[in-house]
Amino acid sequence: MKQTALVLLFCTLILSSGLFEAFGKNFSTPPRGWNSYDSFSWIVDEEEFLDNAQVVSSRLLPSGYEYVVIDYLWYRKNVKGSSSDSYGYDNIDEWGRLVPDPDRWPSSRYGKGFKEVAQKVHDLGLKFGIHLMRGISLEAVNNNTKILDVTTGLPYEEDGRTWLAGDVGLRDMACGWMKNGFLSVNTDLGAGRAFLRSLYQQYADWDVDFVKLDCVFGDDFDKKQIITVSEILEGLGRPILFSLSPGTSVTPSMGETISDYVDLYRITGDSWDNWNDVAAHFDVARDFAAAKQIGAKGLHGNSWPDLDMLPLGWLTDPGVQQGPHRKCRLSLDEQKTLLTLWSMAKSPLMFGGDLRQIDDITFNLITNPTLLEINSYSQNNMEFPYIFTGKSGSHADHAASKSPGKQLQLTNEPEQSILGLTSCNSEKAKGWSITLQNRVKQICWNYNTKGRATVSSCLHKRRPLMKSFKWNNQFIYRQKYEGMFQLLAQKSIKACLDSSTTQRHTASVRPSNLLSTCKWNASQLWRLSDHGTLINPYSGLCATMESAKDNENAAEPRSWIATGVSGEIYLSFFNLSPATTTLSAKIGDLSKVLSSRFLTNNSCNCSEVWSGKDYGLVEGTLSITVKGHGCALFVLKCNV
Repeated sequence: MKQTALVLLFCTLILSSGLFEAFGKNFSTPPRGWNSYDSFSWIVDEEEFLDNAQVVSSRLLPSGYEYVVIDYLWYRKNVKGSSSDSYGYDNIDEWGRLVPDPDRWPSSRYGKGFKEVAQKVHDLGLKFGIHLMRGISLEAVNNNTKILDVTTGLPYEEDGRTWLAGDVGLRDMACGWMKNGFLSVNTDLGAGRAFLRSLYQQYADWDVDFVKLDCVFGDDFDKKQIITVSEILEGLGRPILFSLSPGTSVTPSMGETISDYVDLYRITGDSWDNWNDVAAHFDVARDFAAAKQIGAKGLHGNSWPDLDMLPLGWLTDPGVQQGPHRKCRLSLDEQKTLLTLWSMAKSPLMFGGDLRQIDDITFNLITNPTLLEINSYSQNNMEFPYIFTGKSGSHADHAASKSPGKQLQLTNEPEQSILGLTSCNSEKAKGWSITLQNRVKQICWNYNTKGRATVSSCLHKRRPLMKSFKWNNQFIYRQKYEGMFQLLAQKSIKACLDSSTTQRHTASVRPSNLLSTCKWNASQLWRLSDHGTLINPYSGLCATMESAKDNENAAEPRSWIATGVSGEIYLSFFNLSPATTTLSAKIGDLSKVLSSRFLTNNSCNCSEVWSGKDYGLVEGTLSITVKGHGCALFVLKCNV
């Protein structure tokens, strides 16, 4: 009896505190909200942000949009000379922690941080989020600021000494696309963990509900830092949603290694309002669905592969110092395709346009009740490979995994080959070996792909440059990378293979050049394992070589399927071709991917969402003519 009473008391406390809703209902479905990046780049200010939050509260909250997130560089001065990768323009406190720019965020003055902004957001019935960069700022490391011990309120001390920012910032692990900005923190040190704890305790003190951590995933993978931050968040005593961004070169196996520690994580580069970016999401969304990663166990219940924000409405351009100034460039059909795929794949839905100027068409798209029902509550979400063109024909099968990645084309080969990055656990990573050609050691690829003729490509191997290595702890760094080497496409050109991009790319961009000026950085160091994998210590990814022909299905039709809470089947057709095309699927093929409880009959009552047409009872083949880059979304009832 006493035990039962204690359980009842605990449940009552949880319900009364609101934690049940935070850890239960809200975190068991993909989150929705608004993010400032697509409309304001990095220059959004307090008034603009709160104006958009007001619209979310009054118009979008009834449709489940509840998070409002300030994207990156909220601490940077918006003045002449500052930019997205400038140095010396950030507001930093005495402990090396970034604080809001007071000119853009006037309520943050006198050490208040985002406390007042968060309160105004909460008063609107919303939840407040901020964007963060990896680790520690380069400026704090160069200034060698003290580290706050949150348990004492004093500088962090251990082993009889006071630790400083320069002791914990890893200069060899700078963010690939913001090298003037941020470094990884050495989480093996108590001082490194103390610095991160002081950061996230500050955000909790500001009443932050959502953090979006950038440059720790994909090409910039830092698993140790992700896990450390996750553990710190869990110990703060308030639920904070944990998001990772961006996801260039991410594979399902990489997602599996961190999904337990986060709530959502990007699986593509940045998605903007061009068709190529939209089309680039189909393969990766398929692969994560096939790996059962949609809704897998996460930090606060479930975790969600994230296809990025919805770049609709009034927008800016990537990386510029300018607010919203143009309309979305996607056609209405392309916008419907984007919303349908994002919903069928159960991606988080974060609107990116300026809500002060939202039009009725855009509003109706992002609040479509069927899409939101699918996004929140559907199950068995996957690509449906049995779609074909015309009213009869052969199936277009897209079941094979072909994850896109960053690529370098090597042209002096029998067939064009592409160098990319993949998980080191993948069989595709195995195939590298050392060869001696003209007395020069080279690292060569020799892997028979899918029965085709062997592709062989070589890179020149050399010891890493050490002359300019003048940081603290030189011995530790040298020991850390002992036996590793740099790789050059040509011995005579001093440009090295670099696993990390030097600029932030959109989802559809596959850089054709992975070379950058040779320097001492973990992103340019490689190690050959006994299993024939070429491992990069910066990202933890491995190099792989594929035929360029593996990516030639970009315009073929696609289809997704899911099931609803009442037994209905959702079936979507996507026409990735620019030409109007008739797309079809056989009702009988649905049983190849769904259990019999959804298909008690060989016929289905059918309606289509975007046209509003009721097809009545459909038998045999379901066909529809779809405009170029457009889609169809059917609701089927086949068990009545």
